[in-house]
Amino acid sequence: MEKIKISALLDLTQTDFADIFDGCEYPHEILPLIKEYILKKGPELGSDYTMIKENVWVGKETEIAETAFIKGPAIIGHNVEIRQSAFIRGNAIIGNNSVIGNSTEIKNSFLFNKVQTPHFNYVGDSVLGFHAHIGAGVILSNVRSIPGNVKIHCEGETLETGLRKFSAILGDNAEIGCNSVLNPGTIIGRNSVVYPLSNVRGFVPGNSIFKGNDRIVSKEKI
Repeated sequence: MEKIKISALLDLTQTDFADIFDGCEYPHEILPLIKEYILKKGPELGSDYTMIKENVWVGKETEIAETAFIKGPAIIGHNVEIRQSAFIRGNAIIGNNSVIGNSTEIKNSFLFNKVQTPHFNYVGDSVLGFHAHIGAGVILSNVRSIPGNVKIHCEGETLETGLRKFSAILGDNAEIGCNSVLNPGTIIGRNSVVYPLSNVRGFVPGNSIFKGNDRIVSKEKI
């Protein structure tokens, strides 16, 4: 399971809140910690942040559209763009220079710096690495259709997460094509690309292109 550990997927220097990962081995382990982390961290942020409403802290030069709705607790970094009708549903940490687009919903998720979720996206119970980008209409589905907790399947091994709600981990620079669905427990490796209209489940290795089930190719072969 080395390929799905924090060190294999995420550059912790690309967030101001790396200490949430202290003591964790896998990225999904922070998901139950986000709420309490924000409530503790928010009051300590200092003058670089403004609390615009109860338990919502916003960094400098961040622009929030009038039609956007933000529910706390949440920390939104510096120079972030929150576009029209965006819905930040609580328990969200959004990194610097990120984009939360029109009609995009973010819930119980951690976004590193320069993440883009620009158009009609759902991001629930997920971790998005540095400079990850999801195309228009991408859904990160966070609940199994059948009862039970989410499991991660990686190269013949299975990891029990103990989480009823957990969608996806996107490694640094991951690119998800338009109108794709990432099913619960999906891991996308660093620098990997998912073709538009894909239905993804399980593990996509780093530096790969996901063209469909059983059609994952290395970028080096392109």
